[in-house]
Amino acid sequence: MTPVRLAYLGTPEVAVPPLRALVEAGHDVALVVTRPDRRRGRGGATSPSPVKQAAVELGLPVVHDLDALAGAGTGGGNAGTGVELGVVVAYGRLVPAPVLRRVPMVNLHFSLLPRWRGAAPVERAILAGDQSTGVCVMAVEEGLDTGPVYAARQVSIGPREHAGELRGRLVGLGSELLVDVLAGGATHLPEARPQVGEPTYAAKIGPAELELHWERPAAELARVVRLDRAWTTFRGRRLGVLRAEVVAAPVDRPSGAAGSPGRPPDPGSLLGDTVVTGDGALRLLSVHPAGGRPTDAPSWLRGARPVGGERLGTPAADPGVAGAAPGPER
Repeated sequence: MTPVRLAYLGTPEVAVPPLRALVEAGHDVALVVTRPDRRRGRGGATSPSPVKQAAVELGLPVVHDLDALAGAGTGGGNAGTGVELGVVVAYGRLVPAPVLRRVPMVNLHFSLLPRWRGAAPVERAILAGDQSTGVCVMAVEEGLDTGPVYAARQVSIGPREHAGELRGRLVGLGSELLVDVLAGGATHLPEARPQVGEPTYAAKIGPAELELHWERPAAELARVVRLDRAWTTFRGRRLGVLRAEVVAAPVDRPSGAAGSPGRPPDPGSLLGDTVVTGDGALRLLSVHPAGGRPTDAPSWLRGARPVGGERLGTPAADPGVAGAAPGPER
């Protein structure tokens, strides 16, 4: 293995294992660039990014300004002197052309490019029902994840695998791949091959996409739940849905349910631990009620005591339902 003098650009937790892997492999991380400390909560205190915390623990110098790599750092002189290569892992912004002209860079991306360029490749792969995905190490260009690919590895996506679980596997695989790609040194990288295929784009997932609209097919809703942040409402209060599974559709309305007997229940109807969907049903396995702790669905149901005709996802409680709380929590 030929050690490389590196600059490392990353911000969230997923970028920590690759940084540690590069240090453990013997590479010289001369500089870590991460996003500025963020204000969290209602107070004025700020907290560093996970990458900054790891870099400080490892004794690595940290900056928040990319100008440090272009020779315009505020500390005087060129903080990037001697850096052979930059490594980008979920940094959170595009690297400007002047910096790329100064320091060539590679990027570890959590998809098989050109599918799912952008900020949320793991989530988009699950939402789309993809059966496989992977990791790529590519050259960084001015465009969004457009550079040629040095190496890639593919993995299958489990039919019930959640985003956090899949991301964990990809981070481990990607860290190994990154170390392999850099093993020959900065001047002996593998041959980079242009991306082949129709690009798709992985826009960031917003709260609206995580809301469970029960008129949609059960399989689609199950994929939303697998993103780990799905939510609905119950009695006007937010209810996180942490785990769920697709089950057969209920055939008839139970006694006391809203609507005419002999017709399928309305989407969102609670039938025990089962929620009616547009074409079937989801069984709730674990939930997170507003103001409470995550719990298994049977325990939540014992406390909530839903009555006949109650539905999830309604903007206000159904008329006549006892114990309804006004207004959804957002």
